[in-house]
Amino acid sequence: MDPTKLSRELVFSTSRSSGPGGQNVNKVNTKVTLKFDVANSSILTEEEKQILAMKLATRLTTEGVLVLTSQDKRSQLDNKEAVILKFQKVIAKAFEKKKARKATKPSKTSVQNRIQKKKLHSEKKKWRKGPDE
Repeated sequence: MDPTKLSRELVFSTSRSSGPGGQNVNKVNTKVTLKFDVANSSILTEEEKQILAMKLATRLTTEGVLVLTSQDKRSQLDNKEAVILKFQKVIAKAFEKKKARKATKPSKTSVQNRIQKKKLHSEKKKWRKGPDE
């Protein structure tokens, strides 16, 4: 799923920011809030909606709306770009397939076999020594 295709269904709202901007903060609506209704999206399939609902369960409202905000920049345009990037990362990460774990710890059997071979090898060397050594 390409997050840029979902841009038609994004709803933006602005409000006064508590971020940087000096006196500008009190006068201009620089905080940008992005809302994406996962449950009622016409672009997403039912399967994709279920994946998003499961993976983004902590970020969704009870109505199934994803809400993201940005107020780090001084201008509304910069905050809008930042929140869109944040949205794209969240969606891309939700659809990312989890990699299978590669086993790195040796099995008990292989460890036991290795130790057994070492013991046999040391026994063989002991027999090579003479009685006076």
